[in-house]
Amino acid sequence: MRKEQDYYFKKAKKDNYPARSVYKLEEAQLKYKFLKKKQRVLDLGCHPGSWSLYASGIVGARGVVVGVDLQATDIPSQKDNAEIHWLCYDVYADDLVTDLRKQWPGFHVLISDMAPRTTGSRFSDHQHSLRLVRRALEIAGMMLHERGSFYCKVFQGEDFPEFITECKSLFETVKVVKPQSSRRESREVFVLGRGFKAKAAAALRKQGQP
Repeated sequence: MRKEQDYYFKKAKKDNYPARSVYKLEEAQLKYKFLKKKQRVLDLGCHPGSWSLYASGIVGARGVVVGVDLQATDIPSQKDNAEIHWLCYDVYADDLVTDLRKQWPGFHVLISDMAPRTTGSRFSDHQHSLRLVRRALEIAGMMLHERGSFYCKVFQGEDFPEFITECKSLFETVKVVKPQSSRRESREVFVLGRGFKAKAAAALRKQGQP
């Protein structure tokens, strides 16, 4: 396992990415191809920037990537890649969605590698992870275009099936992805929702649900 982790760490350095986590996005993209040219992509919990950098290369110069994180991130875009807008926000901030809408009409893809600081308690870490991923899903419900995609990290636990059910109410297809670059013993998985149903999301908001 240590050898495997060293491989991805060294590969990230060689490929000029700030973190090895980029391969958890790349593996899913190579298999499912949910990122496409000219798209607008919202990356929640973007720091230190690997996912935003990778997405900008896929969507290209006519696309847009917006990275949001509590920590400031400022890495210049590469030639022929999408412009990256680095925003320093708390994802729970009331004005986040309002400010995003002032600049962009919506997004084709929302990606999130957000995770809580682990405590060692499986139950507590799972619940904190669910809180983050449900916030990501809430923002997706307000910002994704019809038939958009959602790719988000979550820790598995007893309430994980309920979250998958929530996703299925908003997307035509939902898959649970476990990238090879993720540690085998880790409870992290990634949920890929495709075919966002904007009308269903609007109906849930009217009912007072996230």
